[in-house]
Amino acid sequence: MAPKGCFSTERKDPPRCDDHTLHVRDDWIAIEPPGAGTSTGEMRRENGDLVPPPTFRDSQQGIILRRQRHRPADNSGLKEYTGIPSRFINLPNAFEFAGWGSTHHLKLSLADRTAAGAALAKRRSEKILGQFTAAALAGNAVLGSVFYAFPAVIVVAGVYSPICLFIATLILFLWRPIMVELASALPISGAPYTYLLNVSTKTLAVVGSSMLVLDFAATSIVSSATAAEYLAGEVSLPFPAWVLAAMVLVLFTIVSLCGVRESARIALTVLSAHVLTMTSLIIASAVHWGRTGNDQLKANWHQGTSEHSSSPASIIKQVYFGVCLGMLGLTGFECTPSYISRIKDGRFPAVFRNLHYPAIIFNTLLMILVIATIPLDIIRGGANVLSVLGEMVAGKWLRIWVVCDAFIVLCGGVLTGILSACELLEQLSRHRVLPSFFLKLTSHTKAPYVSVFTFAAFCALIYATTGANLGVVSEMFSLVWLSVMALFPLSLLLLRFNRGRLRRETSARLSTVLFSLFVISPVILAGNVAINPKTAGYFAIYVLGVLSVLVVTQNKVAALRHIYWVYDQWHSGRRRRGEEGTGRSDGPDSSARKTSGKVGGKFVKLMTKMRRQVVCVCVKGDEINLLFHMILYVQRNEETSHLKIVHFYEEEKDGVPSELESNAKILDEAFPEITIDLVLIEGTFDPQSVHALAHHLDIPTSLMFMSCPGPGFPWSVADLGTRVILL
Repeated sequence: MAPKGCFSTERKDPPRCDDHTLHVRDDWIAIEPPGAGTSTGEMRRENGDLVPPPTFRDSQQGIILRRQRHRPADNSGLKEYTGIPSRFINLPNAFEFAGWGSTHHLKLSLADRTAAGAALAKRRSEKILGQFTAAALAGNAVLGSVFYAFPAVIVVAGVYSPICLFIATLILFLWRPIMVELASALPISGAPYTYLLNVSTKTLAVVGSSMLVLDFAATSIVSSATAAEYLAGEVSLPFPAWVLAAMVLVLFTIVSLCGVRESARIALTVLSAHVLTMTSLIIASAVHWGRTGNDQLKANWHQGTSEHSSSPASIIKQVYFGVCLGMLGLTGFECTPSYISRIKDGRFPAVFRNLHYPAIIFNTLLMILVIATIPLDIIRGGANVLSVLGEMVAGKWLRIWVVCDAFIVLCGGVLTGILSACELLEQLSRHRVLPSFFLKLTSHTKAPYVSVFTFAAFCALIYATTGANLGVVSEMFSLVWLSVMALFPLSLLLLRFNRGRLRRETSARLSTVLFSLFVISPVILAGNVAINPKTAGYFAIYVLGVLSVLVVTQNKVAALRHIYWVYDQWHSGRRRRGEEGTGRSDGPDSSARKTSGKVGGKFVKLMTKMRRQVVCVCVKGDEINLLFHMILYVQRNEETSHLKIVHFYEEEKDGVPSELESNAKILDEAFPEITIDLVLIEGTFDPQSVHALAHHLDIPTSLMFMSCPGPGFPWSVADLGTRVILL
């Protein structure tokens, strides 16, 4: 017995054509070239007789009759097959055969449509974040980064630090139209992973997700560790600073279980207090500068320029390195698209604006005031720069206020990382990269507690493996963040090339996309590596570690197949050695084609069970080349042995495409390891019908694929919940 789609070695000739009586069997299907004018699967009659199958010469111009493999009426059984041997010793090729596909006419019930309405209402109710609450979730990380970016920039750029930070914040103007266009085309949480998933292959998306989850972890770790170090620099703690960092991480893990709505309100409160503190510090510093004059600024400028060569090359080098590190003052912007599905429609551009302009003002003005007020030696001494500034311009009370604000807002950055990571883990689970238990929610707040605890444990693991060294995490964080930012122009470029018809409200200039991806990103990455080459090593180690885990979880069945192959070889070798030692053999024919041992049987059952997850492909027409490419995408990107080709049709319009059923049967043979069913549903293709079908088949809409909709399509991809896999 053999899998479907493989030809028997026994040759059977087709019916012969002559001028006499012809008997045509009904296991032939007609493959008609475009414009031939006949319906596939229907035999033409001339003068009451069946038209014979064409000769080879005639088949070049007319209808080709191809014999369909014989199928039992109940779609059971296999075929004789001896062409290709099995790669396993004790497992026959029948294991690969997924079963014959079939055709169904489905009518969605009232219960299905009611469930679909509830699912759509739930999706709409999740859009709870306005422009300020959405900005607050990422804003604590963005605006709180001044507390750890300033010291690093001053070390390499000196008195040119204000210029460096100003240039770094202006660079983000290149990314804003890119991220806004992506958000309008694919408003799906978990970006840029979800962007890459819809515009390229799942493998590339998993690579992006590995960097993204590491970026969120680094955001939480650096924020909590910096908060602890900042407080430890002001007061004497009865325990090491890393203990306080761990306590902060645990505290905000608990806070994140309150749900997104409550977490956003807390984040908005924290951010408002931070903006008030920084505004007060700027006003007090400006007043102090006006009273004392420019003496300190001149002294710092003279000291800074005398320590380095005044040549243009030396100045450019300082500014370049300062800009490279100054980009870290913008960490947190990449978190905003990760929860975009929870932001109210049309608010995303305002969210970015609310984050960007304060970042420009605070980073630039505060650095100018630091250089104009504090001696350069104190700035470089590793002190808490902004708290020192507060004490010098207003007294001890402002220093205490700044320290408290720094601790609280950096703790808010921990919340940013956790909530962004939970959105990503949810998407990874919906696409079967991670197990489904990551989707479990608390009964009251609807918080994804499995994702929260798993991410907190992952952060603790990273912090522990670095020896609780904030410097190591920060160095790794720099390259991870820059790599994640490079994923946005890459995603948009792939979207323009692979999904160019996708509707979007805004459009960034192509020159901006190319300049951001191929000039700015490599230059900034190279600068950070040049400053400290060890950062590349930390980056590679942690990204490869996370990527290895995600690759295994994504390719679970493939991993089990390799493990079973090793077991199969080992078990057979051990049995063969036993037979040689005893001189007995039960004969190869009785045992070579059976699964040996209980362990092997469990492997086979587990692999078969994991591959039976249904995947749907929604199609509009019957072009076999498009159907082939869609199925090929599923075969390469999803571990499944059951695929349903779904077509929604309206009888009063075009009805069912004439070649769809016959082409589905051909493809069912072409992919023996996948059962390909054809499901025909009378109705319109809209979010209501898609979610009703998902309820009927008991699968998530994330496992329903479609080709790219055109600009005239009335629904967005987010409304449907499907994945775009073709141009």
